[in-house]
Amino acid sequence: MYDDIGPARAVYAYAADPEASVPDGGFVEEARAALRRPAVADGPLDDLVVRAADWAAAEGKRFTGLLDAGHQEGRPAGHEEVLVRRAVLGCAPLALVSGAWLQWLSAPGDFEVPVVLRILALYADDVGAGHPHASRGSAFLELLRRLRLAEHAVPAARLTGDQRVPESAFVLPGLLLAMSRRPDEFRGELLGADLCLRTVGLLPALTMVRRSRPAECDWDAVDPSVPRRAEAERPDRQCRALVDELVAEEGDRAAEAVRRGFAGTLGALVEWSEALYAELVAAGDPAFDMAELMRQRSREGAVYHHQFQLEGKPLARWLAECRTDAGPLLDVLARSKLVKPGRSSASALVKGLVGERGPMFRVFSPEDLNVIRRWIDSLPATPPQEEPAGSRTATPVTPAAPTKVAAALRAGHRAPGRAPSSVREAYHLLMRRADTPELRSWAKSYVAGWLARSAHGMDERTMPLPAHWGREGLRPWLQERHDRHGAEFEQNAEVPLPSREAVVDDTVQTAPLTLIDGSWLQGFTDYEQASSEIGHSLFETYWDELGNGEPRLNHPLIYRDVLKEMGVDLPPTASPEFARWHGFRDESFELPVYWLCVGRFPRTFLPEVLGLNLAMELSGVGGTYRRARLALKAYGFSTRFVDIHNTIDNVATGHSAWAADAVDTLMAALPDTPGPGGRAETWQRVRTGYRSLNPPSGVGARLAARRGRLAGRRG
Repeated sequence: MYDDIGPARAVYAYAADPEASVPDGGFVEEARAALRRPAVADGPLDDLVVRAADWAAAEGKRFTGLLDAGHQEGRPAGHEEVLVRRAVLGCAPLALVSGAWLQWLSAPGDFEVPVVLRILALYADDVGAGHPHASRGSAFLELLRRLRLAEHAVPAARLTGDQRVPESAFVLPGLLLAMSRRPDEFRGELLGADLCLRTVGLLPALTMVRRSRPAECDWDAVDPSVPRRAEAERPDRQCRALVDELVAEEGDRAAEAVRRGFAGTLGALVEWSEALYAELVAAGDPAFDMAELMRQRSREGAVYHHQFQLEGKPLARWLAECRTDAGPLLDVLARSKLVKPGRSSASALVKGLVGERGPMFRVFSPEDLNVIRRWIDSLPATPPQEEPAGSRTATPVTPAAPTKVAAALRAGHRAPGRAPSSVREAYHLLMRRADTPELRSWAKSYVAGWLARSAHGMDERTMPLPAHWGREGLRPWLQERHDRHGAEFEQNAEVPLPSREAVVDDTVQTAPLTLIDGSWLQGFTDYEQASSEIGHSLFETYWDELGNGEPRLNHPLIYRDVLKEMGVDLPPTASPEFARWHGFRDESFELPVYWLCVGRFPRTFLPEVLGLNLAMELSGVGGTYRRARLALKAYGFSTRFVDIHNTIDNVATGHSAWAADAVDTLMAALPDTPGPGGRAETWQRVRTGYRSLNPPSGVGARLAARRGRLAGRRG
C-alpha cells in the first residue's frame, strides 16, 4: 500500500477508495490510540464543546491577524496571495471530504433504526442529496479551482500527490476516513468527531481566506455548522441531538466513545492548525517558499544536472541533499552567476534557463517562477553574514500516530476467518459494512456467478432493453415500457386475484429482500459517489427508500407494518434469528444476498448496478404495483407500501427516470469503440445487470453461475 508516500498520505489515499476494506490487523486499537495522542484535557462533553468553540474563535482571529500584520508591515502585494494559497492547500485534505466520516453509518441491518436514519439525514445535507457536485467538498473544490490549485484535487485521493500540501494536513482526515470504514467499531467516535468539526465550523485558517476572498466560493456550504437550506436546523445542533440520543440508548460506553472522538479531533485540529500557522508566518520570508519549491523538485531534478557545477559540486548532488535540507542549495544559488540578488529581471535562473531554448523550459510552472522571482528580489545585494538564506526552513515532522495506523492497515486481517457456508449465513454477515478478506472474496465470487447466470441465453426475446444504446437515451424506451405495463394490467383485469394465503406467503418470502430495500445502492453513500454526475441520483434513490430520515416514510418499516397486519412479527433484520427464521425458504435469500454483495462494489460493477437499478425501479410501475394493490385491498391489508412505490418510482420524475438518466450519463461519456471500456461492451454489462433482477433458473443457467463463481474466485 502506497510505500512511496508519507504514512498520513497513504492512509488518506487508501481510505478514500469507495471499495476500501479496513480489516482488523490492529487498526481499531491504533486508531483509538491516535485519538488519545493529542494533548487535550478530557472532561464532560459540554465543557469540550465550549472549549472547541472558544478555540475556533480565537484561532480564526489569529489567522486573520496575519493579513493585518502584512498590511501594517508593508509586505509586497504577492504576500497576501501566498498566505491565501498556502492556507487553502493546507485545509484541502479535510475540507474536500467534509462530512465523509458519516458515509458508512447506515447499513442494511440498520435500515429501520431511527438514530441511523437521522445520521443519514445529516449526511444527506452534507452531500447535497439529489444534486451533482453539491457536497460541501464540492464547494471547497470550487475555491481551489478559482485559485487555480485544483489540478490534483479530483478525486480527493489524488491530492496526496500534491507536494504543496504538507503531510500533517492528511493526519486527521485520513484517520477519520479510515475509521469510517469500520462504523460498527467507531460510531460513537465518528459522531464525536463530527460534533467537534461542526462546533468549530469554518476552519480557522479559512476565516482568513474568506476575509481576503469573500466572493470566491459559497462559504456557507464550506462551513459544516451552517445548514444548506434556510428552514433547516443548524447541523451542529442536529449532531448534538444525535449524540444525546445515542448516549441515552447505549449508556456510558457510547458517552466515552463520543468524548474520545471529540477530544481526539479537537487535539488533532489544534496541532494541525498550529503547524499551519507557523508555516504561514514563515512564508513571510520568500526563502521559505523557495526552499519548499526546491524540496518538492529535488527528487526529479537530482536525476539530471550531473555536469553542471556549483562551487565544485554537481547540481544533481546539491538537489539530492536538498530533500532533507534546502538551505545550502539556496545559499549557493544566491552566490552563483544564475542569480542577481534583488534583480530577478536580470537573473538567468528565471530568464534564459527557462526560456523556450533553455535547458529548463517548462520545468517550472508560472506559479513556481513567481516563487523564484520573489526570492531573488528579496535577496540583498550584499548577503548578510549571520544567517544563511535557507536557514529559516525546517522539515515538518510527521507524528508517530499515522505511521502506526498505516502499518495496521498494511497488516490486514489477523483473526482467522472463513467464507459463509450458506446464503442464510451470508445474509446475516452482509448486514454490516465491515468485512473480512474471506467474506469480501465470497461476495465478489457470488456476484460473478450471479451475473454469469444472468447473461446465459440472453437474446432479444429474454431482454427488453434494446440491443444497442442509442444517442437519444433511454427516456423514449422507458415511456414505451411504462405504456406496456399499463396495457398488460388492463388486459389482465379479469384474471382472478391470488388467494389470501398466496398473498401472505408472497409477502413473507419477499421480506428478506424488501427489508433491505435500496441495499444494491449502498456503495453510493460514499462521499464522492454520492455527489457525482452518475451517483447523485442513486444516492437520492437510496435516501428515498429509507424515508429521507423520517421513520413514517421508511420503506422497511412500512413493510413490517403490513406483515404485522398478516400476523407475522419477524425478528430484527440484522439478527441471526432473522436469517434462521423457519418461515423463510432458502431460495428467498438468493436475490437479497446478490443485492448485498453487488452493493459493496460500486466501481467494479458500476454498469451492472445501473442496469439492476433500472430493472428494479421500473419493475412494478404501472402494472405489478397496481395489481398487488388490488390483492392487498381485497383481503383488508394496507396498500401503503405499493402505493408509495408506484408514485416515487414513476417514469417522469421518479426513481425510474433517475435510473434511466444514470445509465445515459454513463453511456454518453464512453467512447464508441469495441473492446473493454467501450460503449458496446459496457452496454452489454448494463443489460446483464438489468436481467440480474430476474435471471434464468434452468440447468444451463445454474451451470453458468457455477463457472462464473469459480472464475470470480480465481480473479
